[in-house]
Amino acid sequence: MSNKENGRRQDSKPGAQIKMHEGEIDLDIALVKRLLDDQFPHLSNNSITVVRSMGTVNAIYRLGDELYVRLPRLETWAESIDNEWTWLPKLAPHLSLKIPKPFARGKPTDWYPCPWAICHWIEGSPYQDSLISNERQLAQDLVNFILELRNIDKPGAPHGGRQPLVELDKATRSAIKSSRGVIDTEMASMAWGRSLEAPPWDGNPVWIHGDLLKSNFLVQNGRLCAIIDFGGVGIGDPAHDVVPAWSVFTKIGREVFRQALGVDDDTWNRARGYALHQALMIIPYYPKTNPEFVTMAKRTVEEILTELN
Repeated sequence: MSNKENGRRQDSKPGAQIKMHEGEIDLDIALVKRLLDDQFPHLSNNSITVVRSMGTVNAIYRLGDELYVRLPRLETWAESIDNEWTWLPKLAPHLSLKIPKPFARGKPTDWYPCPWAICHWIEGSPYQDSLISNERQLAQDLVNFILELRNIDKPGAPHGGRQPLVELDKATRSAIKSSRGVIDTEMASMAWGRSLEAPPWDGNPVWIHGDLLKSNFLVQNGRLCAIIDFGGVGIGDPAHDVVPAWSVFTKIGREVFRQALGVDDDTWNRARGYALHQALMIIPYYPKTNPEFVTMAKRTVEEILTELN
């Protein structure tokens, strides 16, 4: 899987991941090799290379040509591995785009405290606007994926998505203040206030990916070919998967996306709020450790503010 590589600086320790969070586990090639030697010795002779990515929850190492290793950065996020292991095989048969396919499940150890996973590599390039042939087609392809996901049976599905917007108000306004000088904070505050006016969601839950950002898309031959990073998949407010209207598209794709998905005004306004909240939380948190992620978030804010002008 050509998973969001971006060529940031190498750490001094070979294959070490750039740390983004307080208390993050030390991860490097030596640790991956040790885990493989201990639990999957038949795979330990494969080459191991670090995949530099915008991912903030898991570190990725390519294992040979056909596999990759996925390691949580923090113990508190270990459940995302279990969530993917349980649900990816059940969702995949219903989806026309490729999604990660689990290969083996690693266990916690004395030296690495989290469950971890080995998955099949997906061929494709990390999303870039320049790689997309037609934004309208991209919008339609993404809508097809979202509708396919929504139509999957829900028995036993976990909850997915963020808290209601009103419960995110304090954190969002704090992030706006912390972003002063980087974005138009006055306009961002106005946009956030308008999002809070949307009635709270009270409908039937649907399957949602919950993190449909460019960093979780792979493309081939000018088309969307795969969606990755399903750690937060579950059922919840459909507005969460409308976030790409601003995190991915320009006005051209946004109009096609909304019409094809059939998004009502209340859902659209909640989705705008979730897109704004997510972007605002990223901007002050990752300026040094994940600057490409911050650039992507700033673009999302700009798309939201442009739409509201």
